[in-house]
Amino acid sequence: MRRVGLTGGLAAGKSTVAAFFRELGAFHIDADLIAHALLAPDGGAAREVAARFGEKVVGADGAIDRKALAAIVFADPRALADLNAIVHPKIRAEIARRIADAGSRAGAPPVALVDAALLVESGIQRDLDALIVVACSEATQVARAVARGGLTEAEARARVAAQAPLQEKLAAADYVIDNAGSLEDTARQVREVWKSLLDPSVL
Repeated sequence: MRRVGLTGGLAAGKSTVAAFFRELGAFHIDADLIAHALLAPDGGAAREVAARFGEKVVGADGAIDRKALAAIVFADPRALADLNAIVHPKIRAEIARRIADAGSRAGAPPVALVDAALLVESGIQRDLDALIVVACSEATQVARAVARGGLTEAEARARVAAQAPLQEKLAAADYVIDNAGSLEDTARQVREVWKSLLDPSVL
């Protein structure tokens, strides 16, 4: 089973690309969902995050208020680094556990797809066999993020700025999927990458 990373900037279309890979048979691991679970009331990171950032980031249900937390960390690089130091090792360990579990089953899928916005920044990509980067322009990222709701243009730009520059991601990429065009074009590129991933002579 090949361990393949999937990353891209805010609103680059990573979720769309992941859905296409799932349809082709990839075992999909969503790091954002793992992070959600870690910040739940009984999650493995909630207490540490609350201790670092205070009760102002704890919701009435005991879960970490992700919006309140985001408002702090995306305005303060040191705070973001502190959050990542708490959460990233736990995400990394859970990803490794899920890959090992899937690979041990009979009829294991040919590809484990690790979907994470901060794959390059967190160093998780070093655990993997290949990296796919979903790319589009920063202007397109910001426009999409604002259009889908929940973020102002300034907030979207701050989140883009908090991630590794696209050129840094592209420098680490084994495959690049340009998601600036149509869904059909994106799906075509995904099929081409999938074919390469299944080729034992590649990588």
